[in-house]
Amino acid sequence: QVQLVESGGGLVQAGGSLRLSCAASGRTFSSYAMGWFRQTPGKEREFVAAISRSGSGTIYADFVKGRFTISRDNAKNTVSLQMNSLKPEDTAVYYCAADRVWGTITLLRRDGDEYDYWGQGTQVTVSS
Repeated sequence: QVQLVESGGGLVQAGGSLRLSCAASGRTFSSYAMGWFRQTPGKEREFVAAISRSGSGTIYADFVKGRFTISRDNAKNTVSLQMNSLKPEDTAVYYCAADRVWGTITLLRRDGDEYDYWGQGTQVTVSS
């Protein structure tokens, strides 16, 4: 079992930046691909970004390409999301999630239903 705790959310103006962090418990962090998702009331949960177990592979949703960067530090059991050039439509609760990956393949998934563990989320609000 993995416990995930997000931090770093807050209120920023459009064009500003925030860095979200997710701290994971245990000593098996490197066994999980990690993802960031977001959700706004009245909307479906959206995939934002994911990173492979080693950190060598990443994927992004089209609406954040060129603005957001996902990274991880397996020695510290953390995954981060650097968000630049924020827009009001980025306002949401952001969640980190862990996806247990078996074998030696590099596997990245956009479907939140495939992820095994979730944090409680951190609020990001971008004002216009």
